[in-house]
Amino acid sequence: VQLQASGGGLVQPGGSLRLSCAASGSIFSRNAMGWYRQAPGKQRELVAARTSGGSTNYADSAKGRFTISRDNAKNTVYLQMDSLKPEDTAVYYCNLRDRIKDWWGQGTLVTVSS
Repeated sequence: VQLQASGGGLVQPGGSLRLSCAASGSIFSRNAMGWYRQAPGKQRELVAARTSGGSTNYADSAKGRFTISRDNAKNTVYLQMDSLKPEDTAVYYCNLRDRIKDWWGQGTLVTVSS
């Protein structure tokens, strides 16, 4: 399984960004796709995830500001991030979890700064 993420960048506080991640390869139909992030000096943490069945899970810090969605036909997951804060600055990693293992994409840097 390969994961290709895109959409990071520099944005001012209060702004928005949309991350995308497309999965390819041998993908089990039942899986969860999501986003984790890792800020300098901190552990990687879950931001949001969505299963192929539609269940979602958000970190408390993401609730009300971020929205995860996915296109199962395209094996693609999106993260719409609104009302961004400086503390959202991190490398964001796409994740796919199936019955075998966790698969990771390359990170994409999100910087929230004025």
